Amino acid sequence: MEESVFLEIRRRMQSGLLIIREPKAGNLPVDITVAPGSLEIKNCQACKMISFPAEVRIVPSSCRGLQYIAGDGLHVRLQVQADSNTKLISTLSESLKAQKSCIFYCQSCGEIIIKERTFLRVLPLPSENWSALVEEWCCHPNPFANSALHPQNNDCFLGHTYFLMNSGSESHVPGPEIVHSGTEHSASERDPILKSKENARVICKRCKTMLGETVSSGTTKYYITEMIIQPSGTNFDLIPRSQFVQNIIAQCLVELSSARSTFRFRIQGHDGKVYILMWLLNSDTLLVESMGNSASSNVFTLFEDNLRPDSKSSGTWNAVKVLYHPCIKNRNKDLADAWENDIGVHPLTFPSKTCLELLLILSLSNACLPPSLRCMNSFQIIVVHGILLKNKGKESIF
Repeated sequence: MEESVFLEIRRRMQSGLLIIREPKAGNLPVDITVAPGSLEIKNCQACKMISFPAEVRIVPSSCRGLQYIAGDGLHVRLQVQADSNTKLISTLSESLKAQKSCIFYCQSCGEIIIKERTFLRVLPLPSENWSALVEEWCCHPNPFANSALHPQNNDCFLGHTYFLMNSGSESHVPGPEIVHSGTEHSASERDPILKSKENARVICKRCKTMLGETVSSGTTKYYITEMIIQPSGTNFDLIPRSQFVQNIIAQCLVELSSARSTFRFRIQGHDGKVYILMWLLNSDTLLVESMGNSASSNVFTLFEDNLRPDSKSSGTWNAVKVLYHPCIKNRNKDLADAWENDIGVHPLTFPSKTCLELLLILSLSNACLPPSLRCMNSFQIIVVHGILLKNKGKESIF
């Protein structure tokens, strides 16, 4: 039997939507038995038992709204008791601690960018509108007018999508290089005074990935989507790129929506171009999926090839559910212009290449959802993975 199961759970509401993928005509009719910890699918040829993770318990008597949707399969709504204590982990704030030595790696290739760095102070940056707020509250001229916040030696300032470091005391092994737009020569071969922010990209010497940019002659901005930070003395494990990017984006959306009650976001590149408009629907989604034992391309799955659960087990993901619009090639330009002037929309800036990667990830994620769950009004729907909770009986949190 090749039937797969998709279960979307809202932890706060303790409710779930169970979809049993459309069975082949030869497998009909089927008998389905729902138990608190498992699902049994039986036909005249075989019987398949799918076990749910230990943290997910179904209430069989709550099953309601059974319907068949062509292209999807059988839909049923039910009550689900799921562990609500698991939260997304902020990789940046967990990894960067004052007085703790850490190593900075290029996320794309694993190259060590900065070795054995210890900060005396690790401080969050204020909001992007902090200077305007000072103007409103001060009865005297703003003492911070036209000034920027730059870290001193052994300081690290944390933003939502980046962190700032003083480049004077970095221990590069072999380190990044500074590349000016239109050339592949490093800054060491040119005038050491950086003329403009636009032509001072910081890239990895091994894979040439853009890691950040210089904001002054002594300050470097690194994007959190391009770096992995680990405590000194720990082993480095390279995380699949799409997994890492989804985890970072999920963290940003959850943290900003919680701290600022902001639910609409504009994803833009370091070049200022808008790539994606995102609208956060909820952040308490738990996804459970069993692939079945078929490699058929028409099986929707949200798991990458190396993380797919086998036919008898199920994988579980924390996720956030998001509406999105692509904005490349002038698509949705009117809406993008309206959101740009809306103070309720929060901009998130990443390297332009990462924005394109994210757009591809969103497109693939949307295509992997059951067809009936892919659109809402004019928006496309996606689920952005946070943390893989369990896969093939093992726990993995990053």
